[in-house]
Parts: sequence; C-alpha cells; structure tokens
Amino acid sequence: MTLLTEQDLIKIRRHLHQIPELALHEVQTHDYLLQVIESFKQYYLEIRVPEQLPTAILVLVKGKKPRRTIGYRTDIDALPVEEKTGLPFSSKHPGVMHACGHDVHMTVALGLLNYFSENQPQDNLLFFFQPAEESESGGKQAYEKGIFEDKWKPDEFYGLHNNPALLAGAIGCRMGTLFAGTTEVNIDLIGKSGHAAFPQNANDTVVAMASLIMQIQTIISRSIDPIQSGVITLGKVDAGTIRNVIAGHARIEGTIRGLTQKMILNIDHRLQDVCDGVARSFNMDVKLNLNQGGYWPVENNPDLTRSFIKYMKKQPDVNFIETEPAMTGEDFGYLLAKFPGVMFWLGVNDDSQLHSATLTPDEKSIQRGVDAIKGFLIYRMEN
Repeated sequence: MTLLTEQDLIKIRRHLHQIPELALHEVQTHDYLLQVIESFKQYYLEIRVPEQLPTAILVLVKGKKPRRTIGYRTDIDALPVEEKTGLPFSSKHPGVMHACGHDVHMTVALGLLNYFSENQPQDNLLFFFQPAEESESGGKQAYEKGIFEDKWKPDEFYGLHNNPALLAGAIGCRMGTLFAGTTEVNIDLIGKSGHAAFPQNANDTVVAMASLIMQIQTIISRSIDPIQSGVITLGKVDAGTIRNVIAGHARIEGTIRGLTQKMILNIDHRLQDVCDGVARSFNMDVKLNLNQGGYWPVENNPDLTRSFIKYMKKQPDVNFIETEPAMTGEDFGYLLAKFPGVMFWLGVNDDSQLHSATLTPDEKSIQRGVDAIKGFLIYRMEN
C-alpha cells in the first residue's frame, strides 16, 4: 500500500463509525484495525496483540537511529448511546455509538502509522490502540498488566481528543492540566427504619442524608483555593419506600472533579471527614466508597508541552489555540502520570457536544490532524 489519501481516511473512519463497541468488547474494531495495519508496508513494523488485554494493539515502528521511543495513543471504544445523526453510515450496533469521536481518533492514528510505515522515522514510534477508555480504565489496566515493558516502553507519550467547539483541524493545548481527574462517589447511610408516627424508635437516614448533602457543599467553597477549580456533584439520591415509613437506608451517588491529583485527594479526605462527622452526629453508619476509576487528571509535561506549542504556533497551516482546562475526564491521565507526555485537542467543528447522540465531526479534521501531528513528530525526532 502507498500513502492513504484523504478519501481513504474518510472511508476508514466511516467504517469504524458503523461498528462501535463498548469497553473491552472491541472485537470487530480490533480485527478491522489489524486488517488495515497489516495492509501497510511491514518493513519497519512489529505488531503485538497483548494477551493480557486482547482487544489492544501495539505497533512498533523501528527507527533509523533511535535515541528514544515516542508513544502515540488512540482509544478505540464507544459509548452506550443510541445514534440519532441520520447519517448513511450510522452505527449498525443498536444502542452503541462513537459519540465521543474515537472513530476520528483511530483514523488519525492510522494515518500517522501509514505515513511512518512508508517513511522510516528517526526514532522508534510506538502506537497504542487502547481499549476501554470510556469505562474499565483501559490505560491503567495496560500499565498494571505490564504491557509497556522492554522495547514496548515509551519514553514519552502523546494523544489527542477531538473537540467540537474548535474549527475543523485546529490544534488546542495548554500548559498544565488539560482534563480534570475524577473520583466516583458512593455513600451509604445505615440507620434504623420504623413507623413515621414513632420517630423516637427509629434512626432516620433521610434527615442525616439531607444534613450530609448540605455539608458536602461546603468542601469546595471552604476547603479549596478559590483560584483553583474543583467540583463535587451529587447526581443521585435514593431513600425510603413509602411516605409513612422512616427510611433505615439511604444512598448518595456523585462525582468529584479536580485539576490535579493532589487536589482530588484533598477533596477525598475532606469528604471522609464530613461523612465521619455525620455518622457521629446521627449515631449511624456512613460508609464512603471512592472509586477513582483510572481517571487521573491529564497533566501535560511542562517541557514537552512547551515544545509542542512552540512548534504548532510556528506552522502557517496550523490553527493553534491555547485552551482552558476542561472538567471532563480522560483515561490518558493515568498514563501521563507514568510517562511524560502531552494530550491536545483536535477541532472537529460541530454544534453537538461530546457524548451526544447527534455528534457529527467534520471529516476535514482528519487529514489536517494527520498533517499537523506528523509534522510535530518529525520535529520532535530531530530535536
């Protein structure tokens, strides 16, 4: 195969869009990616499917005179969303859609890999097609299962996420945190149920839950530096079965967002303190379960980010934008906590938001993304 054209890339993206699969079930996607990768020239390529994570794919492109191994990651899973775009290449899998644009991510990665299969790079390049970004913490699983060992270990890692708010092909990035880290919160309050007419014989978890919710709201306003950003959202509460029975159990579910792992841990600790205080005040058990789920903050490496931004700003064909941090989570944060690297935005110019059933990325972004990132990787290998 020769170099993929823009139309080839669009065709690949549309095929991927039709076969979305959920975390750790990306079997069709995996097989199609392998088919495309194996159609490239194989002189410089070594392909590995790790048995520890069988829907993942690693491709090592051997450099001419490698001084380092530069990693590039793309996510490959989809979301449990029923597509409503009306496109002729809509999802063929009911209730599943590439509503976060991972089909675009994969296509850009394939375009880069195709180029370097035809043009041997100076350094080694490691392409990581990662399953389970949306759930199941695929990046964390890959690291903990020892996938990045020996020659498969990158010295630095790069990855993109598409952004509907930016013009097609624009590159966005910033120093510091790009995506917030997240902690999923589950709180169970265990008291004693009883008749509504005899509250003295029960221990009302609804009253305790109301007090707990109000106290939790003070964590951000009184425990976090107002110059920084943190969020606690309690999105689901559940208690009771009928109006005249005092509830003996209540449950709160929510999420914490923060721009640094230190901030998130601080919020976690304050939340535990508040839960312990309510338990003592109301003489009941308050069980707090915090699940970080692999979503660490995406904290860009200062030196590598500075170099990335400097390069992109100098390119006449690149529309570079310095962006603000986003409170959404991204699994790549865990890998950036283990390897220095940079995550950045690729504009796809759409009115719909990420995770929307109507997300329709502008396909002109694909070739523009390949060109901009290819240029940066070549620049990085020369410096």
